[in-house]
Amino acid sequence: MTPQDLNRAVATATGEDLRAIRQRGFSLADPLEVNFDPEPDNQRPQTVDWDARELERNVPLFSQPFGRLPGLV
Repeated sequence: MTPQDLNRAVATATGEDLRAIRQRGFSLADPLEVNFDPEPDNQRPQTVDWDARELERNVPLFSQPFGRLPGLV
């Protein structure tokens, strides 16, 4: 498959303009090369663990006794 054939196939499958597909630069990947990544992502994951974040933020202003409080059943 030539690059032109690939661009045409992608444009047909997505409904995008052929020029837009050419600008994005599609290429065939070798299925035997498992570590292929033309643009490695070295950024941190774009997710937030809200429970961990809340534990970092939730700091008591006064010390809190642990265990059973006197006078409570």
